[in-house]
Amino acid sequence: MAYLLQQLANAVPLAALYATLAFGYAIAFAVTKRADITYGAIFAFSGHLYLLFAHFSWNRLWLILPAALGLGAAAGIAGGIGAGVAIGQFVMRPLAKISPNAVIVASLGVLMVLMESARIAADTRELWLPPFLNDAVVFWHADGFPVTLTLIQLANVAIMLAAIGAGYLILTRTHWGRMWRAVSDDPLAAELSGTNSARVFVVAYAAAAFYASICGVLATSHYGTMDFGAGLLFGLKVVLIAAAGGHSNPLRAAAGAAVIGFAETLWSGYGPIVWRDLVIVAMLVLVLVMSRRERVVP
Repeated sequence: MAYLLQQLANAVPLAALYATLAFGYAIAFAVTKRADITYGAIFAFSGHLYLLFAHFSWNRLWLILPAALGLGAAAGIAGGIGAGVAIGQFVMRPLAKISPNAVIVASLGVLMVLMESARIAADTRELWLPPFLNDAVVFWHADGFPVTLTLIQLANVAIMLAAIGAGYLILTRTHWGRMWRAVSDDPLAAELSGTNSARVFVVAYAAAAFYASICGVLATSHYGTMDFGAGLLFGLKVVLIAAAGGHSNPLRAAAGAAVIGFAETLWSGYGPIVWRDLVIVAMLVLVLVMSRRERVVP
């Protein structure tokens, strides 16, 4: 019983990460209507910026650790959002308007640019953060087996859930949320109603980049580093995990992604880990095929 509870506890941070990534991805997918692995590249890119600026602040500016981490986090989030705005404005919006299928091809090119930029900036060195907030919080004891999570895991979960809650309120209760829904339903009709569809497109892409950047910084803080190949891996994975709840609704996409996070962790705890990714990806592809509801995409 204690082992099961520990596995469920281990699944919470991963489920929160997947849910937040899927929530942000669904915001961008609503306006692009195409699979976009650039989102995973922004996630990894922000994590690399976080590492680079944190190391620079510590080694060159001689800042104390909290200040170095804070400056690195600010740089990672700002850089991720900036990349999202530039990509949305100059790459995705023109392609989505003229040749939507080219979005998929362009996303691979943008991913390679971001990944290689991060690798060159780091001089192909894998940077690591020092452990912090790694004190264990014990939730339950059973036969000498404590069920625990670390402070950084709990902080990450709280921030991610707060980001999802704030995003949901903005999408459902604000004027911009209504414009976003109008553009996602029919950009031309939204334009005829006085909505600037181009601006909403770019802002939606920037909002998605904001979620990817937050997740990149928090995941890097948790694991201590960000792999150069994480952009492609998470780009493909987010496209699939967002399908578990449906791309068209950010909250349902987040809920479905959280379920995948729990399933992945439980498989790691009870099944052969060598088959984990194959089983999860196969299940996601099956869900994507069976739940496909996009009839006509302009």
